[in-house]
Amino acid sequence: MTSIINVNLPQQSYEIAIAPSSLEQLGQYMTDLQLGKKVLVVSNPTIFKHYGEKAIASLKSAGFEVASCSLPAGERYKNLNSIQKLYDIALENRLERSSTMVALGGGVIGDMTGFAAATWLRGINVVQVPTTLLAMVDSSIGGKTGVNHPHGKNLIGAFHQPRSVLIDPEVLKTLPMREFRAGMAEVIKYGVIWDAELFSQMEASKNLNQLRYIKPELISTILTRSCQAKADVVGKDEKEAGLRAILNYGHTIGHAVESLTGYRLVNHGEAVAIGMVAAGQIAVDLGLWQQEDTERQNALIQKAGLPTKLPDGVDIEAIIEALQLDKKVKAGKVRFILPTQIGVVTIKDDVPSEIIRKVLRGM
Repeated sequence: MTSIINVNLPQQSYEIAIAPSSLEQLGQYMTDLQLGKKVLVVSNPTIFKHYGEKAIASLKSAGFEVASCSLPAGERYKNLNSIQKLYDIALENRLERSSTMVALGGGVIGDMTGFAAATWLRGINVVQVPTTLLAMVDSSIGGKTGVNHPHGKNLIGAFHQPRSVLIDPEVLKTLPMREFRAGMAEVIKYGVIWDAELFSQMEASKNLNQLRYIKPELISTILTRSCQAKADVVGKDEKEAGLRAILNYGHTIGHAVESLTGYRLVNHGEAVAIGMVAAGQIAVDLGLWQQEDTERQNALIQKAGLPTKLPDGVDIEAIIEALQLDKKVKAGKVRFILPTQIGVVTIKDDVPSEIIRKVLRGM
């Protein structure tokens, strides 16, 4: 059964289509968008092995001229060197302003492809075809693109909305368990910041850490409600002038942990889980949230097989210092997204450093 979710924006609205086996219909789907005939499919070796031929065959059968680019897998390759490789292939294949880059992969591929599309010829089309749970529910939607700088995550980037997002839930069957759990961190985030009903439905599930143990109905709910939450927030605040910042719940400390561990020790979802635990306790210590609610959140994080403690050897003072390099810093003040109840958060930029230190020491 297909679900269509609209991302309503002033300049370029688009659809998120959630449909089983839709990868085989990619060519027809893009034909309906009336895009130019030249297409560059971007992925990594693992995803290409599973789905590259299927995607390219569908595009060619629909009359598209298809080139492809395989970038190394992993957050540590999300840098300007990879973007240069994309530019070289775009030039070699004479991509035009009517051409399209197709991001076939997880969040790293989606972010890099989006950034390359945003900057090639000052902006060409991009279609997001996410293959991980994290990319499906979060990073493929909303137009945030970019790469990492050695001193911080996503410091180089642009807003560039996709022409469309095509989600095929069937591809989750080949997703490694660790990557599935990473995606669950973003789903739990939506429950805490926006959708108390989604939070409750996940609480009622016996298991959240493996796809095969979760009822198909709940997977469908997770995809549709998470995508709807992201679409609602982005529709109200496309360029993160205010409300959209709430989507960064858990990301402030999470990004610092990722950066300080060289993007090798913990993946993005694991870092967000750690960041949510920290933010929840900060909210309790500031009197914004009840201890009972943070315990509910942490129990859900653990049920999804995600970490709730800082990795060994991460220096707390280095985290405090790294927070100052976060994109959300304004006038030298770090913005924290802090919950006030399940489904509701607030934005604070006056969290005392001693409270941050105290919470981190307790993790």
